[in-house]
Amino acid sequence: MHNSRPLRVVHCPVNTAGVPWTNVLALRRRGIDASLVVFNRYALHPEADRSLDLGTGVVRRQTKQWAALASLLPRTDVFHFVFGLTLVPQSLQYPILRAFRKRSVMHYLGTDIRGKTPEQLASGKKAGAEVVGSWDATRWVPGATVIPPGIDLAAITPAPPAERKRPIVVHAPSSRLRKGTEHVVAACEGLDVELRIVEGVRHDEAIAHYREADIVVDQLNAGWYGLLAIECLALGKPVLTFLRDDAVQRTEEAYDTQVPLVGVTAETLRDRLAELVAAGPPEWRRIGQLSRAYVERVHDVERIADALVELYESLPR
Repeated sequence: MHNSRPLRVVHCPVNTAGVPWTNVLALRRRGIDASLVVFNRYALHPEADRSLDLGTGVVRRQTKQWAALASLLPRTDVFHFVFGLTLVPQSLQYPILRAFRKRSVMHYLGTDIRGKTPEQLASGKKAGAEVVGSWDATRWVPGATVIPPGIDLAAITPAPPAERKRPIVVHAPSSRLRKGTEHVVAACEGLDVELRIVEGVRHDEAIAHYREADIVVDQLNAGWYGLLAIECLALGKPVLTFLRDDAVQRTEEAYDTQVPLVGVTAETLRDRLAELVAAGPPEWRRIGQLSRAYVERVHDVERIADALVELYESLPR
């Protein structure tokens, strides 16, 4: 609470992977006056309280962006920016917020920072705090606050792996190259599995495929897992993915838990997959139970909302 009224927080200006909207809804359940304002509604994640519908043309876009900032300034305490973007050009955005004594956060979501230089990410340092979603991501943004992506666990009922000898292996690449799909296909060849590659479908269709999975292979390049893996963990599935050892260690220390994802590389995937297939349904279910418990501890959006409120209250005013 702030001056006997709810803290007023605006998340903006995109709804990447639905993460901002999920956070806004959870913050509202905490009594925060939270809203999401986007440049344009995304086809896959159209949720937002307000879209500026920027369209094309630099002058038209800038006019709408400045008008939005002018309308939001008097009634916002915290501007929570996401995906490395601000409402107006960053060289002006942060000085304006400081002049009006407004707090700010820059919340990176993964692909917006991976592989970028410190110079390319320097503007985010002007925000009151920087947030990343994993300890792995701190190698791109040292000193950032780690707040993992949260999901609404009440909406995801576990679907433990089935009692069958020939498992359904699901792989859902947003990009075949980035996720290492060729290695997944090669690893499954000759194994007694049914490989299902899920791509180009709506989120609800994808979730239906995840529910049927016995084993999930996430990615082999990034060094940490994303929302797809989190949803599969919540469903109670064993998930194989590439994990950086230092990020695993820091995560386990921070949350006093074991990371249950099965760590693999392109070179070890086939052997680990073969071991898991041979172990059978009891082992798939054992790991799946650990998966769900881990998500409840680390990725429950109710816990994430508490972490966000704590961060907002700690920001310089």
